[in-house]
Amino acid sequence: MFRRRSSGPEVLLVHPGGPFWAKKDDGAWSIPKGLREEGEAAEVAARREFYEETGCVPDGDLIRLGEFRQAGGKRIEVFALEGDFDLGAFKSNVFEMEWPPHSGGRRTFPEVDRAGWFSLEEARTKILKSQQPILTTLDEVI
Repeated sequence: MFRRRSSGPEVLLVHPGGPFWAKKDDGAWSIPKGLREEGEAAEVAARREFYEETGCVPDGDLIRLGEFRQAGGKRIEVFALEGDFDLGAFKSNVFEMEWPPHSGGRRTFPEVDRAGWFSLEEARTKILKSQQPILTTLDEVI
């Protein structure tokens, strides 16, 4: 999601939840994203994943930005949507994992622990390195 401000465009990024990411900031944020279910259209998956990670139902026309390769080699199809999102309404789904490792105990963590609006310049510092080309493409399209 992006929005236009007098100072320039801003993008909504999310910070992954869980203990691995807890103390990481610069280079750790991401666009809201996830896996497409079998037979699910890419646009439907994009809206569903956005909702699951933010609690916001994205409404409006999607702009296809293309496919981008992630650090692990996985390819993601990315869409942009002009809109606004009140960070006070942020709510993420959760996941469960063994924590601490090898303890046999299980804990629940939010998939995303926070969301934020960033200028494109700030976002280039915050976002995962493999997602920086997404911001470049977005800047060219809008």
